[in-house]
Amino acid sequence: MCQAPSIQTASQWAMTNFGSCDLGDARRTKRAVQIAERMADHPGASSPEQMPAWAELKACYRFFDSAAVTFDALARPHWEQTCATASGRVLILNDTTTISYKTQRKIDGFTRGGRGMPYGFQLHNALMVDADDGAVLGLARQELFYRVPAPKKENRHQRGRRPRETDVWGRVIDAIGIPAAGVEYIHVCDRGADNLEVFCHLQQQRCQWVIRCSHLHRDVQPVVLAGLAPAISVEQVLAGQPIKGTTTLTLRARPGQAARTAELALRVVEVSIPQPRNRTPYLRDRDFRGLRQTLVELREVRPPQGVTPLRWVLWTSLPVATLRDALDIAAIYEQRWLIEELHKAMKTGCQLEDRQYESAHSLEGVAGITSVLAVRLLALKQLARSAPDTPASNVVPHEWLRML
Repeated sequence: MCQAPSIQTASQWAMTNFGSCDLGDARRTKRAVQIAERMADHPGASSPEQMPAWAELKACYRFFDSAAVTFDALARPHWEQTCATASGRVLILNDTTTISYKTQRKIDGFTRGGRGMPYGFQLHNALMVDADDGAVLGLARQELFYRVPAPKKENRHQRGRRPRETDVWGRVIDAIGIPAAGVEYIHVCDRGADNLEVFCHLQQQRCQWVIRCSHLHRDVQPVVLAGLAPAISVEQVLAGQPIKGTTTLTLRARPGQAARTAELALRVVEVSIPQPRNRTPYLRDRDFRGLRQTLVELREVRPPQGVTPLRWVLWTSLPVATLRDALDIAAIYEQRWLIEELHKAMKTGCQLEDRQYESAHSLEGVAGITSVLAVRLLALKQLARSAPDTPASNVVPHEWLRML
């Protein structure tokens, strides 16, 4: 089991996470620690509210305007510390969120792109948590990028050869790399990662995975019938499997749907994914010929009238020999919700999308500190639930208590 980081004071937290930033000048690193501490004291406040002294605020603006102060330079020490603390089995929850700003504002470096493109940037996050108790360990890696419209009149061949937005999953997996001795990484992803290239990146980095299936039409073949029958779709394979068992899942309320306890039927089948007809340059370079993994389906039985039944179809590289194994796979995927809480902490708790800086470069730097601060807020939330008797004065600024 990993040792979850303790909740430090704002000053300790700022020094731990930003005291080793390489910003080209020791004075900038010192300033990064000071700014991070002020932000931790008042996460949802604006920069003028976080730094009420004019001299300090002006220094903050100069800091984020510096070319040496980048998203990667600010967040990298935290990533490295997170991976260094990992031990035993850990989950790496992957997802991308959109950080968008009001289009009425003129922000240097932002473009409106094509139809449906955000006025802002994308932030792909890989959140590491303990597999046993779900304790937040930190961000293992991130990548900030901008969406680019697809070229007009592009044919299939051209589309297959150009870089794609989904390549970010593989880049982040490779950046996290191979787990250290005695550590097992299990990457947990939503349907955006249902991609043969993602599976290959995970294999190369010697990682396990639980990924929600998106392409139910993809051709696969049950391993027990390998070479004896033609490949059929994921949907058809699952339809032919017997129910292995049942379980229940408590679903929180959603807009238009009340909270309920869903009864789920489980089906499990080991399949082989054959070589696709049209391989991407990455798959050709790797000489991809096929891949074995297991499908675990959870489908709601007897849902309330008028409610769309819950259904998860999960790819996994982990062994699934028993009903208990299948239930463990479902429990792992349930943990993915934590990364949505992280994004909420960035946008609501830290008000990242309300920052009034006038350049994309400055906003990227603010995001570098804010994303690490969001991990702190998420850990505080977990502590409040797991150890509610902990004195608040031990973990939050005195100013928060005074305001309450």
